Amino acid sequence: MDITVTELKEKLDKGEEFVFIDVREDYEYEEFNLGAQLIPLGDVMDAVDGLEEHKADEIIVHCRSGARSGKAQQILEMHGFENVRNLEGGVLAWIEKYGY
Repeated sequence: MDITVTELKEKLDKGEEFVFIDVREDYEYEEFNLGAQLIPLGDVMDAVDGLEEHKADEIIVHCRSGARSGKAQQILEMHGFENVRNLEGGVLAWIEKYGY
């Protein structure tokens, strides 16, 4: 199940609890980020064990456009994570709607 930038902003503004993961590369994260934990897509498989305690928690993944985070979503779901949401349009959609 995906999440829109509007829904994500509401969750962030309300201080809702969820696991927030950015699967872009270091240089992209340094340029602009939404405050998520950085786990580049290539490292997601290695991070699965460390995320084990969050299998039933809401996890929101994002990247630049939604493609890499869609792959991360599939990886996590294949490992039994039940509530993984991909940010539709990624950071590009966020910047388009809310700016930097």
